[in-house]
Amino acid sequence: MEKTIKRDLNGILLVNKPQGLTSNAILQRVKRLYGARKAGHTGSLDPLATGMLPICFGEATKFSQFLLDADKCYQAIGCLGIKTDTSDKMGVILEEKKDFSIKMSELEAVLSDFRGEIIQTPSMFSALKHQGRPLYTYARQGIEIPRKQRQVFIHSLQLDEYDGQHFKITVVCSKGTYIRNLIEDIGDALGVGAHMNALHRIWTAGFNDQPMFSYEILQNMSEEARDNILLPIDKAMPTDIPAITLNDSAAHSIGQGRMVDCEQCQENILFRLYNENNSFLGIGVGVANGLLKPQRLLAVKNS
Repeated sequence: MEKTIKRDLNGILLVNKPQGLTSNAILQRVKRLYGARKAGHTGSLDPLATGMLPICFGEATKFSQFLLDADKCYQAIGCLGIKTDTSDKMGVILEEKKDFSIKMSELEAVLSDFRGEIIQTPSMFSALKHQGRPLYTYARQGIEIPRKQRQVFIHSLQLDEYDGQHFKITVVCSKGTYIRNLIEDIGDALGVGAHMNALHRIWTAGFNDQPMFSYEILQNMSEEARDNILLPIDKAMPTDIPAITLNDSAAHSIGQGRMVDCEQCQENILFRLYNENNSFLGIGVGVANGLLKPQRLLAVKNS
């Protein structure tokens, strides 16, 4: 029997989200399973999508924005010749072309145009909000809302498989990239249209080599085993943010919200803060005159 939500739990869990559930639905299930008082996910996956969904418990939620901003890696399957209103297989077919022949070399050539910085217009069936409501709620009512184009960056785009209609790609991209839009745009560039059949998030940056766990596996674990797979809070932090170890006096002052001397601190640069026991304290920012200012601190002594 699942616990009443009451535990003050801190850490990060990597869930392998199943197809058919919203990100919030799996979050609530995991939160109840752990009996956690506070939890939040970082970066929604559509019900169609599967894969890595980092869930932050307790104090880790203070640093979830770093995971939202992180690069992501996806594997996706596109289908040429069919466009839908949602840009994926769950939507209503808008256009269909049956007689076409696209060579692999043609597809490869088009993919090269989508590497690097590209412009996307978010789908009406996205979770972006307008006046406090997700765009997909307007789309389901047949209401079209103007959307701003956005610049995203495709770090790598690899063609894994192609059978003449269906193609599998692996994409490493910046935050805010819509893979369904990418696939549709690839189809449009080929002149035949396309939609997304499947999407799997392989990793969120910082967790490239970490295992993720399905809800079923989590259910079959003991409470101790589930707690032991939680990752420390500072794993949410990009590794290119430099770390500083504070002595006991400086750590105490920072914990009280006071600035401390820090010769190596550069102005407007973020730092990961640790005490002499190597416990993560939070993040600080360098200010003028060689001072370090606390910016976001844990309310607990360690993660």
